Parts: sequence; structure tokens; C-alpha cells
Amino acid sequence: MRHPLDIIAMFAALWLLASMVLDALTPKELTAVMIGIAIGPAIIITAVFYYLRCPRLDFTVMFAALWLISDIAMAFISPKGLPFWLLALGFVPALLIGIVLHWQRFQRRHERLPLPAPKRG
Repeated sequence: MRHPLDIIAMFAALWLLASMVLDALTPKELTAVMIGIAIGPAIIITAVFYYLRCPRLDFTVMFAALWLISDIAMAFISPKGLPFWLLALGFVPALLIGIVLHWQRFQRRHERLPLPAPKRG
């Protein structure tokens, strides 16, 4: 069972860890407090959907979208421009989820196609 206090502790720890890791990766002008404010709403929304037991696929798509929004928010609040690789990192979860979804769709489509009849003669 998912107890609300456990979920709060888990997502607060993830929020703090993500803020510190991103602080180490970003320019010195962008502090951990600024990063924490930028990613805070995404962490809260993710925690709410986790508590509501959102289906796994919906949860991952929502997480990828919120990750991208947080990356854009950090770019807006940064006094100095963020490195290109850090901006591209925001697109990675959405890209990976898109690849997986299209691959699954491709596999299901080929499973439904009938096999061609063998040629005689």
C-alpha cells in the first residue's frame, strides 16, 4: 500500500537529489535553490499521479513531458545560457518513450498481419 507520507518522503528525496545533481551540471550562476524552484511543480505533479496509481504508460509519458517543461523552466530562469547538451537532455526521456511506443506499435501491427499464402507451381 502506498502511504502518503512514504510518497512525500520519496519524492522530496528525489527532488533534493535532482536539484543537487543539476546544480553540479549547470553553470555556477544557476543555484540549487533556483533549480529546486524550477523542478518543484513537476515533482509535485508526478507525486500526485503516483499516489493516484496512474497507469504505467500514462505515468511515463507524463513524466517525460514534465521533465521537458522543467528543462525549459531552468533555461528561462538561468541568468546565463545553459549548455546545448543540457537542453538536449530534456528531450531524451520523451525521445526514448516515443521510440518504445512506436516499436511496440510496429510489433503489434506485424503480429496482426496474415501470412502470405505459399505459391504453387
